[in-house]
Amino acid sequence: MAFNYNLAIGLSTVLAMLFLPSLTVGELVQEQPLVLKYHNGQLLKGRITVNLIWYGSFTPIQRSIIVDFINSLSSPGAPLPSTAAWWKTTEKYKTGSSALVVGKQFLHPTYTLGKNLKGRDLLALASKFKEANALSSITVVLTGKDVAVDGFCMSRCGTHGSIRKPNGGAKTAYIWVGNSETQCPGQCAWPFHQPIYGPQTPPLVAPNGDVGVDGMIINLATLLAGTVTNPFNNGYFQGPATAPLEAVSACTGVFGSGSYPGYPGRVLVDKTSGASYNAHGANGRKYLLPAMWDPQSSSCKTLV
Repeated sequence: MAFNYNLAIGLSTVLAMLFLPSLTVGELVQEQPLVLKYHNGQLLKGRITVNLIWYGSFTPIQRSIIVDFINSLSSPGAPLPSTAAWWKTTEKYKTGSSALVVGKQFLHPTYTLGKNLKGRDLLALASKFKEANALSSITVVLTGKDVAVDGFCMSRCGTHGSIRKPNGGAKTAYIWVGNSETQCPGQCAWPFHQPIYGPQTPPLVAPNGDVGVDGMIINLATLLAGTVTNPFNNGYFQGPATAPLEAVSACTGVFGSGSYPGYPGRVLVDKTSGASYNAHGANGRKYLLPAMWDPQSSSCKTLV
């Protein structure tokens, strides 16, 4: 089973409304807590190797933006607010922390499966790495801006799921995220691009100067959190298992305090570049990360 993540502003509008208090005459109605039920399944905890498959064209700078992001999730050295502080919320999802480290990387620039991928192609790519312990690794397939994937830009910006090893072996987790820069930035790279639907607020300046890759960071962050807290469809989620709201997808469209439909919230702005961000990462990088559901407060938690 794969879980799709769609950052469409239309969906964002609907979900964000869940978290906005509404005014009545002379009073503020108390906001209802958001609850993701734990379904007693396996979570991914401990040291987890993240193997990367780059399918299509990615520049060295684009690859470094994503590698630095993953490594910074478990590296507490960056100033606050930091990517590590954002990731630390996953420790509250039963049985301890999940420390992510980048493992093997496979560059696939020759499009041997073509430029129009089906779901089975993603599974074939995700099956490339065989880890001894299936619960200690995640394979991430990243597709370039000129690669079309079934459902991309129509119903999803990325997905996560699991693959069972041959002969009925253990399941291993995988993620796919596409670069939407030339295909649907208004859907999968908001708020760095004008949205397709909903309120037309001005887009934010991408913190790494790359609308497509900075959009991929938002989707990758969403799916990494969903993978460690609901890797096999029996972890933390709300709603039907076939279309679950997970750790971050339950908080779609929220990046800072005061957010509302079409407005990502109050975030930090780099004085030199004008870029918007809410987290410091490795090697001096800055990122914009979505809110994550906090099990202790039963609410969507932002860094700023």
